[in-house]
Amino acid sequence: MGSKQSAEKPIESQSIITHSQQHYSTNTNEQTRQDNWPPLPSFCPVGPCFYQDINVDIPLEFQKIVRMLYYLWMFHVLMLMLNILGGLGMFIALADGATFGLAIVYFALFTPFSYVCWFRPIYKAFRSDSSFNFMVFFFVFSFQLIVSIINAIGIPSMGSCGVLNGLMSINYEGVSPKVVGAIVLLIASGWIVLALLDFVTITKVHRIYRSTGASFAKAQAEFSQGVMRNEHVQTATANAASAVIRNQMNQATSGGANSASPRF
Repeated sequence: MGSKQSAEKPIESQSIITHSQQHYSTNTNEQTRQDNWPPLPSFCPVGPCFYQDINVDIPLEFQKIVRMLYYLWMFHVLMLMLNILGGLGMFIALADGATFGLAIVYFALFTPFSYVCWFRPIYKAFRSDSSFNFMVFFFVFSFQLIVSIINAIGIPSMGSCGVLNGLMSINYEGVSPKVVGAIVLLIASGWIVLALLDFVTITKVHRIYRSTGASFAKAQAEFSQGVMRNEHVQTATANAASAVIRNQMNQATSGGANSASPRF
């Protein structure tokens, strides 16, 4: 009986050692992972800001939808670039500098913001099954869908080469305005397709989100846990608690001193 127990102990200790080694190697791999996105050349003074590898981070059943979201983000960037070209044509043919200037501003702002504000949250949501990141994606991407619809409409002097700007350009006299109008209408068709893809995408992601058992209550719990794990929040909480304790001790000390003092 004693020999059997002694034979089982080495097996248990070996399994514990093996598990700890695997855990250590996993942590080491996570710590040694270097940021690889955006893929900038080595001579660039600014390096990559994020680590992105769909084959490594994303579970196999969700890799297809995450790749589709990444390609959708690249489609957004392409449309913003085409929007600048259309705005340049309107500036040359129609002296419309507002559309051209705002198109440049939109490209400079929306390219990084769309990646950080809705693609990274959905990437992290599928990577770690995070309800909070799903909520962030739905909130931000809803505005992205509205922006795509507005760009497809193309309100004059609003910085988007949409349907209204294209029709307005065609109505001008001359050949160059009509050519620019045709180009703007082609860009507007791209915005229409992009808006439809945005709607289909958010619907599909919401269907997957509901199938995973995620909920708003789970998102709130993840948010509160993340806040409490934050070092700055922990430091501020500890400082506030220590200040309250010191205040109470000072009040108790001053109260004791006042009671001990003689009354005349």
